[in-house]
Amino acid sequence: MKKYTQKQNIYDTITQSIITQLDAGVVPWHKPWAGGMPSNYISNTAYRGVNVLSLEVKQIAAGYDSNNWLTFAQAKNSGGYIKAGEKGTGIIFWKFFNKEVKDDTSGEVRVDSIPMAKGYTVFNLCQCSGLKPKDTIEIDCIGAADSIISGYNGAPQIDHGGDRAFYVPSSDRVQIPLRNSFETSEAYYSTMFHELTHSTGHESRLDRSIKNNFGDSLYSQEELVAELGAAFLMGMTGGELIAKTIDNSAAYIETWRRRISEDNSLIVKAASAAQKAADYIQGEKD
Repeated sequence: MKKYTQKQNIYDTITQSIITQLDAGVVPWHKPWAGGMPSNYISNTAYRGVNVLSLEVKQIAAGYDSNNWLTFAQAKNSGGYIKAGEKGTGIIFWKFFNKEVKDDTSGEVRVDSIPMAKGYTVFNLCQCSGLKPKDTIEIDCIGAADSIISGYNGAPQIDHGGDRAFYVPSSDRVQIPLRNSFETSEAYYSTMFHELTHSTGHESRLDRSIKNNFGDSLYSQEELVAELGAAFLMGMTGGELIAKTIDNSAAYIETWRRRISEDNSLIVKAASAAQKAADYIQGEKD
């Protein structure tokens, strides 16, 4: 019961942070500045899944200009300290344990991987003193985005033209307007990544429930996964993330806000699915 309560508390904290941003009209996984994914100051390792959302929500709300985070102990061990009165941000670390399970019918013994969530508190570098900012690495955003697309092994067919962007599961095909039809390169790539994220749900890939009716709960959930996946991939390019699909639809934002409020695990599940999709597109498969 203790572990369940701890996990639910983590879900509740992250969910409430995101709902607060949505209520204020802010889409927390869209960053209005250039920069990569939130990462650990010590290891340079990028955070994953819902931790990306949790940290970017705090970064946007507080106006931090750094995407580096670290624990109290890491700051102290590096010769710095957390400024007085600063409050940390909760993140989730998943640890997996192998457990042998015997099937009651067949008697077969299998090994299941059991996940356990553990919460940690981290602080943005802007909340610390005595630590030097790390040099910003300049990235060729367009080149990085093109590399992600061309590196998608077994990708669906991509057709350019028309005035709509969509993915067709039955023919495993992405349709997207011509690149020069978009106002900016970032808008083109964020739309492309959105549709490519949809394509990872195909039965030959990650096999998500993507054949749903417009407006139903599963459709909304898949759209959320696709938008998060696009955000994660845009974060990998270092490019400015231009708000697209859901920014132009107040109804979508309200639907997601309501659904996230009703199910505090939804945003965690959607972020996890989006991370798997982004990994798949980049060739990082389990």
